Order: sequence, then structure tokens, then C-alpha cells
Amino acid sequence: MSTAASQDEQFWNDLYDRSDRIWSGRPNAALVRETTDLSPGHALDLGCGEGGDAVWLASRGWRVTATDISRVALARTRRHADEAGVGHLVDDEHHDLAVSFPAGEFDLVSAQFLQSPRELPRERVLRRAAAAVRPGGTLLVVGHAAGPSWATGEHQEVRFPSAREVLDSLALADQEWEELRCEEWTRAQDGPDGQPGAMTDSIVRVRRRQR
Repeated sequence: MSTAASQDEQFWNDLYDRSDRIWSGRPNAALVRETTDLSPGHALDLGCGEGGDAVWLASRGWRVTATDISRVALARTRRHADEAGVGHLVDDEHHDLAVSFPAGEFDLVSAQFLQSPRELPRERVLRRAAAAVRPGGTLLVVGHAAGPSWATGEHQEVRFPSAREVLDSLALADQEWEELRCEEWTRAQDGPDGQPGAMTDSIVRVRRRQR
């Protein structure tokens, strides 16, 4: 692994080491909304964090390959999957997605908030994600479309891509893919001090057509 990649991994390891739990442990709301109607198969969870999405998918019968740049996060994913009784359905793989990518084809590829304060070739990663979807499978990309409602100063000025910009950047062939959802979705979320707030997400869901 390159020096730059090692520094990126250390950044995320340090972040996770600051607390026993960074995230809520619940699955992302958009994932639940967009995949509940899918028949379980083999899913790829890109940037799995502490495993909230992977554990939820496994609890619904999916075989899940969960990948993250942080080995600390992956260890938590493994522990949470085992505690939930679905460890046999979750495979954890360490990848810096700027450098390597999981092998194989998948019925669902999920990229939930695959955005980073570190340099990340997100468009290239998402195109590789699309290439990993088998015929009949689904690609789900969810990300921030705007800063949180409580953001101020420089955080308020950060620009995030719209759902249409994300979809266009994938450069998917119309004859090969079916667009199922491409929209922004505003959801309630409390701010860091407990104040009521909102987040706006971009949601792209596409299905690779059967050959």
C-alpha cells in the first residue's frame, strides 16, 4: 500500500479509535427504503463503517461482503455481525477503494455516504461499483446533497453533487441500465447539540438489465 493510502487508513483508524461507537448501529434509512422489496442475494457494502447496513442486510437473508479502509471499523463490523447472530453471512474485506476493489459480481452494490474529507476518487470508485453489479442487480448510491441545516461558516459553503450529477458521472449506457430513482430526499436529523435539524441526501438507484 502506498504512503498516501496508509495515511488515509490511519486517519480513519484514528477516527474510530476516539469512541467505542461512532455511528448509531441502525441501517441507513435510504437503504431500508430502497432495498426492502429486493430478493436477498449477494450484496457489496462499500465503506461499511461499523456494520449497521451489513448486519441489517444479513438479518434479511443477504450474503454480504462488507469493506472498509479502516481495520478498526471492520473489526467492529465483525463483532456486531457475530453478536447479531449473522456473522456467517458477513465477510469483511479490507480495501482502500482508491487502490483496490472487491472481486466478483453482486446482486446489490450499496455505497452509502461514500464521501471523505480525505482525497477520494469517488467517481472512479462508483464506476467500478457499477461494473460489479451483475445482470438484474441493483446499484444504490446515497450521499450528502447539501450540508446539514445547522452548518455555519465554511461548512455551509461546501458543495455536494446532486443526484442527477452523480448519475451522469456514472456514464451508464441507457440500453444496459434502468433508472429507478434519482432524487434528493430531506430527512429529519438532530444536530450535534441535540437541536432539531435536517439533512438532504442524494439517492441514485439503478438496475442493470438482464442480458
